[in-house]
Amino acid sequence: MMSPPQFASDIGGRLAAVSQRVAMAAERAGRSASSVTVVAVSKSFDAAVVEAARQEGVLDFGENKAQELVAKAAAVAGVRWHFVGRLQRNKARDVVGTATLIHSVDRLELAETIAQHARRGPGLQRILVQVNAGNDPAKGGCSMADAPELVRRIRAIEGLACEGLMTIPAKGDDPRPAFRRLRELRDELRSSFPEVGHLSMGMTHDFEVAVEEGATIVRLGEALFGPRPQFGTDRPAGHPAAPVPPG
Repeated sequence: MMSPPQFASDIGGRLAAVSQRVAMAAERAGRSASSVTVVAVSKSFDAAVVEAARQEGVLDFGENKAQELVAKAAAVAGVRWHFVGRLQRNKARDVVGTATLIHSVDRLELAETIAQHARRGPGLQRILVQVNAGNDPAKGGCSMADAPELVRRIRAIEGLACEGLMTIPAKGDDPRPAFRRLRELRDELRSSFPEVGHLSMGMTHDFEVAVEEGATIVRLGEALFGPRPQFGTDRPAGHPAAPVPPG
């Protein structure tokens, strides 16, 4: 495993390169780079690596499994955690209050479960509605047609703050049309719901296009951390390591 000092040296250079690429993409779109938040997706890297990244100035981290989120949040202080994976209702208790922002709310039943835990705990949970803007059956998210009604109903639930939209484009497709559709949907929604402002879209291989199309949050893994380990490292003792999916 890469040692934290060696990793910190590497991530410092990667962070500088990412920041420059974000700034250039924002400039092409006539935007300020400060309008884009970079979330470092730290899945499968252990807490020592996250801490090394924090010391290099990374403040926002994303996890896609509740178990890893809870373990790393307990080990690393002074950062903001984002939940970016598919969330099962029986895992919502662990994520609510630990994640500053849940990116992947794609159905009303999940929103209601999150809100129940929020009302019992922190009082309010910030969320994004995930939309399948690329119409890819392999991806999560509600349909473009269903998104406005889902947003409307979620806004009425006590304990939730719906602050925007998230998408993952279809693998292998040009991501720009999906990103553009999500931005246009966001713009339509803001005419009635002005607080629905964020666009979480763009990962390592397409984040510059996402910024050009209006992303306010990009979710970057390998661009910041390099190739992922073959096996997860933050797991309970006695549990066998499981293969980590690419991404």
